[in-house]
Amino acid sequence: MRNSWLIASREFLERWKSKSYQWMLLIGPLIILVFTYFLLKFGDEGKKSINVLIADPTNLFDNKITSNQTKSINYSFYTTYLDYKAFRDGSRFSEFDAFVEINEKILSNKTVKLFYRERPSTDIKIKLKFELERRLEEQMIDQFTDLSIDKYRQIKQPLNVDFLDVYDPKNQAESEKGWVGVFFGVLILFFIGFFGMTILRSTSKDKSNRVVEVLLASVRSKELMLGKIMGIGLAAFLQLMIWSFVIVIGLLIFKEFVFLDIFDAENYKGLQYAESVKNDILANSSLTRYNAFIDLIYHRINYGVMIPVFLIFFLASYFFYAAFFMAVGATAGSESDGQQFIIPIFLLLLLSFYAGFQTIYAPESSMAVFFTYFPFTAAMVALIKVSNGLSTSGFFQLVFSLFLLVANALFFLQVAARLFKNGILSSGHRLTWRNIFQWLKKT
Repeated sequence: MRNSWLIASREFLERWKSKSYQWMLLIGPLIILVFTYFLLKFGDEGKKSINVLIADPTNLFDNKITSNQTKSINYSFYTTYLDYKAFRDGSRFSEFDAFVEINEKILSNKTVKLFYRERPSTDIKIKLKFELERRLEEQMIDQFTDLSIDKYRQIKQPLNVDFLDVYDPKNQAESEKGWVGVFFGVLILFFIGFFGMTILRSTSKDKSNRVVEVLLASVRSKELMLGKIMGIGLAAFLQLMIWSFVIVIGLLIFKEFVFLDIFDAENYKGLQYAESVKNDILANSSLTRYNAFIDLIYHRINYGVMIPVFLIFFLASYFFYAAFFMAVGATAGSESDGQQFIIPIFLLLLLSFYAGFQTIYAPESSMAVFFTYFPFTAAMVALIKVSNGLSTSGFFQLVFSLFLLVANALFFLQVAARLFKNGILSSGHRLTWRNIFQWLKKT
């Protein structure tokens, strides 16, 4: 094992001194942060002004929401019952961007439904919520209590407003959290593909310039193979850690200095909010001003679970794929000769993208279950499931998936070791399946 570590050190230092490796330490995370910045910047570009139709058949709101309407929200009233399908498809309602359904149950469940055609901005959602809540309070105080408004607000319950897409009222297409898993999965695929090719080129280079013959005079072939895989893997892992550190620092800078997310109190002048309501808006602005993407990044993902799972599956997947890249590099007659065998490996890497889509949109399908345990796609599927949240059964699936991935990695490393031993000193031949099977038979 000592010899393997010495070879690993040599491979790591060779990567570390490379100018391209050093440039990628900085450029890679900066590209990701720039892309993330634009997603955060434009992720909440919903409608900034909205025409709202309020269906109030019981006339509970008395055709009034606020005496000082803002320019961003214009209210109209409809005094009979209106179904969201009739609103969606009716030509006479086409001028309205959204409608609010008011019925007698609002007095007990404190919930209204707002159906929109195009997603409103976060500011519009907040203003709608508080204006509707304010009007409901006024009517309830007037009709059912002798309390003062300040006393009433001490005991009131919050109003829950469900913002629903009129074309998807059940929110069946909600899949944002799964895409975080896809992002982590793509990172794994990128590093495996990039450093897998590094394994292939390094092995082919040592084979063509006869360095491997000198090395095999001092170490066993298996030690040499493991040393190269571990050294290049250590370089990949270090780069991944540096990327992660830079990205985390960048996200913290975005949160604290770029996207301050503090409401300007001037935006609420003229609105009939109680002082406590205004204070509530300002106190919670760090949450409410976030768009969906910001909320996803900073609040909805459990990174305490996500990061360890990501690192574990990265290491397991790296050794699994490294076995294939090493086997091709050791058995190819020349560096270009192994290209025909590399293509299937990259196709299997690309299969992970399809597995990701299948897991996001049909997580219970038999195909998604198959991809969970298929070692070539297990990492992608596992990260998507973790990002969506694991149930007890999902946890055991994750453990079993990791067990199969590690078992396959160990098996194919043994296969690669045999091919490496019998093929590394061969040159000037054309790599064929027949040669591969012959080398596999040799001990």
